[in-house]
Amino acid sequence: MRRLGSVQRKMPCVFVTEVKEEPSAKREHQTFKVLATETISHKAIDADIYSATPTEKVDGTCCYVTTYKEFFWNVEEDFKPVPECWIPAKEIEQLNGNPMPDENGHIPGWVPVEKNNKQYCWHSSVVHYEFEIALVLKHHPDDPNLLEISAVPLSDLLEQTLELIGTNINGNPYGLGSKKHPLHLLIPHGAFQIRNLPTLKHSDLLSWFEGCREAFEEMNIPVGNTYSNLV
Repeated sequence: MRRLGSVQRKMPCVFVTEVKEEPSAKREHQTFKVLATETISHKAIDADIYSATPTEKVDGTCCYVTTYKEFFWNVEEDFKPVPECWIPAKEIEQLNGNPMPDENGHIPGWVPVEKNNKQYCWHSSVVHYEFEIALVLKHHPDDPNLLEISAVPLSDLLEQTLELIGTNINGNPYGLGSKKHPLHLLIPHGAFQIRNLPTLKHSDLLSWFEGCREAFEEMNIPVGNTYSNLV
């Protein structure tokens, strides 16, 4: 499977942000807003943002495929307690072997999905542990306008990150499955390229999100009526 993006840290805003003393429209009782300015951040420029390939941010929960038994981690007393099997995300900075918070105060990390743990039942529904395959939504190899659900070997997904979406994930914004017949899928990060994106200007992007039909279409994933059940 073609290797795509791997998300190992919180994605910073392309633009420099500022705090305004106005009530938040997203969070009740929050008395401020964090808004993007017109200025592109130095991190985006250093990352060669003008040559980047824009892709859809799929709304689910992030997953990471690796051989977790190779990792060992001891959390110092000044960090929030984490499960014993927790491992830090690869791109966070470390000082003297300790993970350091990023500029937003986050220390991303991972915990293994145990197949017999009910807490991770929806993660486990997309993985067949004995056959070592996962249920992945991706573009059809012969027609980029179509999507297909495939059983992909876990070995093909090693060191990638993927988004878990479906009936019982994050409010199910894509309307997948039902309570009686739940459906969950993994999507590799960077799988869905955004077409006809406007220029990299705050005002142009804002107008595109607010008024362009394609912007709304890009926020929805068409899924066919047939799928394979690995459970």
